[in-house]
Amino acid sequence: MIKLLNLIQNENMKIYRRLRTWILILLLVMFVVIVAIFSHSGKEDQLANWKEMTQGSMDQAAKEMTNPELSPTFKEQLKQEMKLKQYALDHDIPPVEMTMWGGVQNAANLIQFVTLFTVIIAGDMVAGEFTWGTIKLLLIRPASRSKILLSKYMATLLFAALLLVILFISAVFISGLIYGFSYFNMPYTALGEGGAIQVSSMPLHMMADYSLKLVELVMVVTLAFMISTVFRSSSLAIGISIFIMFAGQVISMLLLRYSWGKYFLFANTDLTPYLDGKPLADGMSLGFSISVLLFYFLLFNVLSWEIFRRRDIAA
Repeated sequence: MIKLLNLIQNENMKIYRRLRTWILILLLVMFVVIVAIFSHSGKEDQLANWKEMTQGSMDQAAKEMTNPELSPTFKEQLKQEMKLKQYALDHDIPPVEMTMWGGVQNAANLIQFVTLFTVIIAGDMVAGEFTWGTIKLLLIRPASRSKILLSKYMATLLFAALLLVILFISAVFISGLIYGFSYFNMPYTALGEGGAIQVSSMPLHMMADYSLKLVELVMVVTLAFMISTVFRSSSLAIGISIFIMFAGQVISMLLLRYSWGKYFLFANTDLTPYLDGKPLADGMSLGFSISVLLFYFLLFNVLSWEIFRRRDIAA
């Protein structure tokens, strides 16, 4: 155990002593500032008149519901939205997008950059050792190959977790400075089963939202790490992982037209719809998605471990 911790510490030193790492962290914080500034544009006036705007949208929705051509499903959706808006008016809860939590919510889109930056690190963790010829020096240590590979993988995941924490904390702090911290403890409202309004903590909801997005981050990083280990190519690992990261959701939407599409990896990486009880397709549930993710997670790691363990380094 001590040897493993020492190996992880050594891998962390390799990551954080490089200027590239600190540039990526600085870029992430800069992106948060830019997103917060642009998303705040015009929100002060909207916040001052949010009750009038909400009441106006409810009146418009009520008129739309009288249209006999509307489908029952759409009418029910309008009815549920009106119920939430009425609750907000009764309890003086402004729309999330007009408060600091709207900025934090917008910053969640930057998790793609967290994934991208971590993929850059993951793609180089094993392949870089072969590129620079340091793999033999690493393997002459008394630690087993499995521990060496595990330490690299753990260091990569720790870096991903650090970036996610930096993203969340900087988003809260910067959005609070720009929007104001007056609505920090505002509640989060959603409709549960039977149309009952559920009230929870907004900070905890945002933390859960960010945490669930960590799932996709871990899966993409694991894929990049596996490609780096199998093919010993940093550019290939980074390139394929970035392509899959951006094209994965589009491919998922196309494959979900078929019953077997729900088994595709990226049809299950976004678990946030389950917070509102809205799975992407019939037959999908939180338990189902977790099972699919575990299968791919184990597959990627077994491939990495077996190939790295059996590889002839001298070849």
